[in-house]
Amino acid sequence: MRRFQMHLPEWMQDWLEILIPGVQIFLIIFVAWLINWLIKRIILRAGKAYDLPHELLMPLRGVFRWIIIAAAILAILERLGMSATVLWTAFTSFATVGAVAFFAAWSVLSNLFCALLIVTVSPFRLGDYIEVLDSAEKPGAKGRVIDLNMLYITLQDDSAPEGLPNLLQIPNSLIFQRVIRRWKGGMPVVTESTPATKDEEACAMEIATPSKPA
Repeated sequence: MRRFQMHLPEWMQDWLEILIPGVQIFLIIFVAWLINWLIKRIILRAGKAYDLPHELLMPLRGVFRWIIIAAAILAILERLGMSATVLWTAFTSFATVGAVAFFAAWSVLSNLFCALLIVTVSPFRLGDYIEVLDSAEKPGAKGRVIDLNMLYITLQDDSAPEGLPNLLQIPNSLIFQRVIRRWKGGMPVVTESTPATKDEEACAMEIATPSKPA
């Protein structure tokens, strides 16, 4: 290749220094697209053959697509003169830091996302009386909803002693992991039974009083 360049004019050699990396980059992009298309066809055929759900195939295709994109970017940067070792070290370091940061902030991010779902779906509203249950048979934390922020739901425990308010703070993500019992507008009030009439009282007295012997 170098001998061939030596017999070419200088201006053509300058163009070759631009043209050859350009062709290589084009080939890298084409090969990456071709591999992605082949993997997509293979996954679709496997899904039809084994009757796999669409919800499983979509994330699988996404994982392979991003792996191919990352490999193509590294190859292109290497063709542009960057060291592959340096690029791979930087990529793995960035991926490690990103994964650690993601898992460290997962609880906070999940609570933020669940807060948006609570506002959108409205499983309950402020002022409602709810009970957060592990299951439908076991009692759980209950109270009136008095506040909702991006991290917690605050319940006012009505069973607390008078003058000593008790507040329960429940993470938003826990709402979508437990059974929720809800009373709209507050806890239902149990009313006393209607007083008996005079005839009912007289009948009850006759039943309770033993009859005298004739």
